Amino acid sequence: MGQRSIAFSVLIAATSLPGSLAAQDTIQPIEQGIRIGVTYQPGVRPQMLVLGGERSHMLDSARAILTRDLDFSDEFEMISLPEGDSMALWIDRSNLAPGQAPFVNYSLYGVLGADFVVDVAPVDSSLRITLYDVVGSGPRRQLNLAGGDPTERNFRLSIHQAADELVRAVTGRLGVAGTQILFVSRGKIYRADFDGHGVELLSTPDSSAMSPVWSPDGRKVLYMEFANGLGPLFELNLETKERRVIPVTASTLNFAPTYHPDGETIAFSRNTNQGTSIYTYNLAADCCLQRLTVGGLFDNLSPTYSPDGRRLAHVSTRIGFPQIYVMESDGTGQELFAPFEYGVSGSSNGPEWSPDGLYLTFHRDVSRTPQVFIMEVATRVVKQLSSTARNYDPSWAPDSRHLAFVSTRTGSQQVWIIDSETGRVRQLTRLGEARLPAWSPRLPERTNQ
Repeated sequence: MGQRSIAFSVLIAATSLPGSLAAQDTIQPIEQGIRIGVTYQPGVRPQMLVLGGERSHMLDSARAILTRDLDFSDEFEMISLPEGDSMALWIDRSNLAPGQAPFVNYSLYGVLGADFVVDVAPVDSSLRITLYDVVGSGPRRQLNLAGGDPTERNFRLSIHQAADELVRAVTGRLGVAGTQILFVSRGKIYRADFDGHGVELLSTPDSSAMSPVWSPDGRKVLYMEFANGLGPLFELNLETKERRVIPVTASTLNFAPTYHPDGETIAFSRNTNQGTSIYTYNLAADCCLQRLTVGGLFDNLSPTYSPDGRRLAHVSTRIGFPQIYVMESDGTGQELFAPFEYGVSGSSNGPEWSPDGLYLTFHRDVSRTPQVFIMEVATRVVKQLSSTARNYDPSWAPDSRHLAFVSTRTGSQQVWIIDSETGRVRQLTRLGEARLPAWSPRLPERTNQ
């Protein structure tokens, strides 16, 4: 046994009380290679420990998912047992009298450095997840979840959403583990969970699709299918699996659609012999196609609504190369939005408004290589987030903090996640290639999707 394991075992023996510990194998994450520890400076963020306990495939999976979600929230420093040590911490519930509360060893958890601990325990065929405040020596939040098959999307979604509630119990802000991300791989649209699991094909296998976007309620996906020079837009209902073509787009080339926050109107780019312009269409009434920009000598692309629906940011080539502009939702008041310098700033593309309305993200060429930027809307101050390899197509998480983006930093283009506050990145996809990510809004609880 190494020095670190010996020290850990001595610490356990010196601080635990009878019945507070049991030896068992260390639970490994579901996906090998996932890093449990966070590299932040100790003391900067609350330290979180997910406890061990009774073993089963369901319980082990729930603990592994929670540990990964809490780590990926970037709100905590995760505490893990020394590698190779078989001892696990748990709350002993054996031999309890009816109504008797289990012993929670706050002293031990405090010595280990934990500010909070999470306990996952079986209750009949269900799960009970309890967040304990070590400093306050009491429970902070308790959640009761239905059990299930850990390989099923519905079970995993319930655990992800439980992790979000634990984040909120500590920080006051709901987490984003209970979300999903769309992306395109080799002409097909897929979705994946927040942690990269549950990859599922959404578009038809025999079509070439692109430009996926979520509806504001997270129940539908809008995208374009390309064939024979045409690009109609399709709306897919994730609950019923039914899809419909947007009639006004059936005989033209359309792309980069986006929903108005009310979910009733869409904006999109359309290419005709008069150039590429931005149009809107009322989905609820199936009518009222309106052209907002004029193409001809230049193109207008990639519209994105502000969260209040009053403005549209977009890309225009009116100065000779792509830059980010903004206009009112009716097409009036068009102006340059993201500042740039002639001869210094490169082309800017792929804008997306943050859900809180405070920021705009986009990618811009730096020395002919695209990099991810964010701009504070109020001040129009621009900040570069990436610098390694090619990075582009950013998309905001509902927390207006994390972004999904495409990067070639491992050799192939894959979807990555970045925390805009710390710069921490993690890889989401590991397919042959992936691009055009679109982060979902918060999803309905325990859907049958």
